[in-house]
Amino acid sequence: VSDQKPLGCWSVKHGQIITCPVVCNFETHEYIAVHDDKVLRIWKNADINLDKVFKATLSADVYRIHSLPNGGPVVLFKGGGVRTLDVLLEAPQQEIENVISDEVIKWSEAFMEGQQPVLIFATEKDEGFFVYVQKLKMNSLHKYRLEQRELSKPLSFTAYIKDGFIMLLCLYSNDAVYKVLIPLQQHSEEEEQILSKSLLLNLSVSGSVLKGTSFVVLDKDHIAVLGSLAASGEESKECLTIWNTKFQTLQTSKELPLGTSGQLWCYEEKFFFTHGKVLTVIMYKCEPSSLAAAVGKLKDSQTPDVSSFVNWDTLEAEELVVSFQSQQSVAPKSESRMTLRSKRNSVAKVQPDTLSVGQRLLNLKDASTTVFEDELRQLMSKAQMPDFQASIGCVITALINRCKTNPKYYPQTFLLQIVQTRDLSYSLCPDLMAVALEKKDVHLLQICLQRFPDIPEEITYACLKVFLSISEAYLKKVDVNLESVICYIDIEFNNKEVKTEVVENGFNAELEQDIWDTKITKQTHRTPDGEVCPVGPQKAALLNAVLHSAYSETFLLPHLKNLPAQQAVLFLRYLYYLYVKCSEKINTALPGIRSPTINQIMDWMCLLLDAHFTVMVMLPEAKELLSKLHKFVRAQVRFYSELNKIEGSLRELQRLNHQKDFQTYSIEVLELI
Repeated sequence: VSDQKPLGCWSVKHGQIITCPVVCNFETHEYIAVHDDKVLRIWKNADINLDKVFKATLSADVYRIHSLPNGGPVVLFKGGGVRTLDVLLEAPQQEIENVISDEVIKWSEAFMEGQQPVLIFATEKDEGFFVYVQKLKMNSLHKYRLEQRELSKPLSFTAYIKDGFIMLLCLYSNDAVYKVLIPLQQHSEEEEQILSKSLLLNLSVSGSVLKGTSFVVLDKDHIAVLGSLAASGEESKECLTIWNTKFQTLQTSKELPLGTSGQLWCYEEKFFFTHGKVLTVIMYKCEPSSLAAAVGKLKDSQTPDVSSFVNWDTLEAEELVVSFQSQQSVAPKSESRMTLRSKRNSVAKVQPDTLSVGQRLLNLKDASTTVFEDELRQLMSKAQMPDFQASIGCVITALINRCKTNPKYYPQTFLLQIVQTRDLSYSLCPDLMAVALEKKDVHLLQICLQRFPDIPEEITYACLKVFLSISEAYLKKVDVNLESVICYIDIEFNNKEVKTEVVENGFNAELEQDIWDTKITKQTHRTPDGEVCPVGPQKAALLNAVLHSAYSETFLLPHLKNLPAQQAVLFLRYLYYLYVKCSEKINTALPGIRSPTINQIMDWMCLLLDAHFTVMVMLPEAKELLSKLHKFVRAQVRFYSELNKIEGSLRELQRLNHQKDFQTYSIEVLELI
C-alpha cells in the first residue's frame, strides 16, 4: 500500500460476480473466493488465469468466508450452516443444513478461543434481531435475541473476546453504541435467550450528532466511527471520528469531503477506507487514556463551533499536536493518551516533564530565522524523544509552513541535512517535495526520490517534467549528486575526456551517430562506439533518480501522457542510450552507485512508448530514434535466439561433466551437433 504497487490481479469471466470478500488461507498461502454464490475458487500468487485454478460447486449459497490464523478458513452459508474449508472440500456437494428460517444474515465474525474456532453472526427477521454463536469443534450452537425496547435498530456490529465473554458492540440508528455480553461457556438449555444491552457511548457533541455507518474497536478505551456529522441548520459532512469510551469524549475527527463507501477497516494500527476514488490509509497509535487529556477534550467539545473536530488535512501539524496533547503535561508519568499519526500529519508524543513538540513549535512561530532554526536543531538532537520520527515530520512541516508564509525564506541546507540523515518518508512530510518543486530545488528532489519509498506518481511525474525542462546551463551551476552516472557517462575534466570501457555482448549492431541538436540539449557526451548521450551528467543523474522511484503503472500512465512531446522524445533518447550502455556489458549492468538497472530502463521505455506512441509515430524527429531502437532490439532478439539454440547442448555438457571423475590432467574433445 505504501508503494501503491499492485502485486497481483485476477478476473472472473464476463457475467460472473464475486459474491463475498476474498480471503487468504494463512496456512497454505492461497486465496479463496466465491462467485455466483456457490462456486468456490482457490489459487496461489503464481496462478494467472482463474479459469484454470481449483474450482468446486457447492450445494448451498455462501454468505462469508472467515480465515483464522491458526484455525483455517471457516465457511458460513446464507442458511446459517457452518463448515471448515477442509471438511467442505472432502465433499463439496454435501448437504448444508438450514439453521435460520426466514432470517437474513446481517453480519458475521470469527475468533479463536484457545484452539477452538468460534463463529458469531447476527440476523434480522420482522424487525427483530438475533445472534448465533457456534463452536465448531464442539458442534454447539446457541441462539439469542437482542433486547429491543425502543424504535431504533442496529446498523453495524463488531465483536471481540475478553475474559471468557464475547463483547458484542452494536451501532444503533439512535446514534448510540451499545455493549452486549455473551458468555462463551453456556450451560443453559433455553432455546432462545434474550440479551440485554447497556449504553456504551452517545455519538453527539455540542449539539451535533454523528450518524454512524460503520465502526471498529481500537483498544479497550477507544473506538473509531465512520459516518456523517449533522449539525443543526448545516449540511451533514462525512468524517472519521475517534472516541474515548472510558470518559465518553470525542478525541479527534477527520473530515472526508469527497465522500466514502461507508465501510471502515482496521488492520495492524492502520485505518483503511475509501475517500472519493482512492483508498486512504491512516496510521494510529493507542495508549492508555489519561483523565487529564479526556477532560481537556471534553472542555474543547463544549464550544459551539465544534472545535474538537480536527481536520487532519488542513490543520497545521503544530496545532494538531497541541490539540492532541494540550493536557499531557498534567498527567502522571505513567499515564499517556492516544496519539494518532495520519498520512497527512504526524503527531509526536511528549515527555511529561517538558513542553510538547507542538507547544514548542507554536512558541517559535514569530521567532527570528536564526532562533527558529537553532531551536529546531536542538529539538532534533534529542534522539531519546518518544515517537522521534513523527517529531521530525512536525519539524519539517514547521519549516515548510514558514516557507509558505514567507516566500523569501527557504532553508535548503537545513532541509537537505534532515532528509539525508533521517529515515523519512513522503507521507511523514507530504508538502516538502511540493515546495521543492516550486523552488526548482533539484538537489533536494533528487535526494527525496532516492530515499522516500512512498512518493505518489503525480509527484514523480512532476519531478520528471521539471528535470527535463531545466536547461543544462542552469544545472551546471547547482549541486547535483553524480555518483549514479560518473562511471558510465564521459565527463570532461580540464578539457580531458574520460572514456569508458566497452565490451561487446556477442553481437555487432552498427549504431548510427545521433544527428539531432534540439533546443533542449546543447551538451553531449560521446561513447567510443559513436552513440551520444543526449543529456549532460547533471540531468542524467536527476533522471536516474526518477527511474529508481517506486511506481504503479496504473497511476503513473495518465500523468505520463501529459508530458510534452519534445520532452518525451528527449527522455526516450536518454533511455535508449542507457539501454545501449547496458547491452555493452556482459552482465547487462551499469557501473556506479544507484545506477539504473536494465529492468528499470526497459519498464520506463515501455511506459513512455505506451503513453506517447501516436505522438512518436507522427513526429519526424522521433522516426529515426524509433528505427534505431527497433534495429537494436531486433539484433538482441537474434543474439539471444542463437543462445537458446545451444542451451540444451550446454546443459547436457554440464550434466556429463558432473558424472565424470577427472584425474589430475585430461583433454577431452566434444562435438556440438
